Amino acid sequence: MTGFEDYTGQFGCHFNKKLYEWAVSMMKDRSGNNVPPMTKEQVDEWLKTNGVSLKNNKGHDAAYVRAMLFADCWESSYTTDKQLALGVMDFLDDPDGSKTKAFDHFVVDCRSKGEYIFWDEML
Repeated sequence: MTGFEDYTGQFGCHFNKKLYEWAVSMMKDRSGNNVPPMTKEQVDEWLKTNGVSLKNNKGHDAAYVRAMLFADCWESSYTTDKQLALGVMDFLDDPDGSKTKAFDHFVVDCRSKGEYIFWDEML
């Protein structure tokens, strides 16, 4: 069994805490600054505060998507927390998207950049 198979056997195609933290540690915002991570609990509260309830929020997926959209789109496409929260909802609850969209996006992004994921270290 491969590290990827071990990981997905335990967590499915979703972010666990280690994978989420590693992914965010590599993110830079539009100015080149590190993206400050939020805990899953902080993101859940932030979504609630902004009136957003997700249908497809497994593991740390919403935390990852929030960090990704913050890094890529803050002060461009999104200028308020409410807009960013709605962006997280649009990404994760996309009616014709898969329930593993966040994980799939990350894995493909890593592959396209030649960034190897050490799956055994993410368990």
